[in-house]
Amino acid sequence: MANRSALETLIELAQRDSDDAAKRLGAALKAADEAEQKLQMLLGYREDYALKLDAAQVNGITPMAYRNFVAFMGKLDNAINGQREIVQRAHQHSAQHKAAWQETERKRLSYRTLNDRAAAEALRLENKRD
Repeated sequence: MANRSALETLIELAQRDSDDAAKRLGAALKAADEAEQKLQMLLGYREDYALKLDAAQVNGITPMAYRNFVAFMGKLDNAINGQREIVQRAHQHSAQHKAAWQETERKRLSYRTLNDRAAAEALRLENKRD
């Protein structure tokens, strides 16, 4: 069985890896949240613009103004579709970072378990000697 100092070193390294992975996960979750908020903002803006178009049609609108409204709505729809792709990628990125963090935690806990077992065995041997 490995000596205690080697296990403690492994635990410290695993803890550092786990902390780094947790920071990366936090950043990925924040980015996903920001992307989602931007998507919601775009959807709200599109809804407001559609209401303005409806109101303009009721009150009368020139063909040129109508084309401008429709063209802008198309640009908004493109921006929304692009943002949906960004949100999807951000969620995938977050899932990858979550899996990486979970793996580092599993590794850290495994080392800690080995260390606890080694300490228990050492204590048992010491008690037996006494």
